[in-house]
Amino acid sequence: MDTAFIVPLLALFTLLAVCVFAMISKASIERRRHDPSAPKSSLAKDGPTGDPVAYDE
Repeated sequence: MDTAFIVPLLALFTLLAVCVFAMISKASIERRRHDPSAPKSSLAKDGPTGDPVAYDE
């Protein structure tokens, strides 16, 4: 095997792996978004409230 064959093959494999990872991640996020029992993020407007940390400068 020479590099003229293996480099494009590795590039395509990497692109395929990234696409598969993105699709799995998107499906996971969509499942969690539609789950009413999933806890809200602390960054959400309607998320759990806590005491804000005051930073002194």
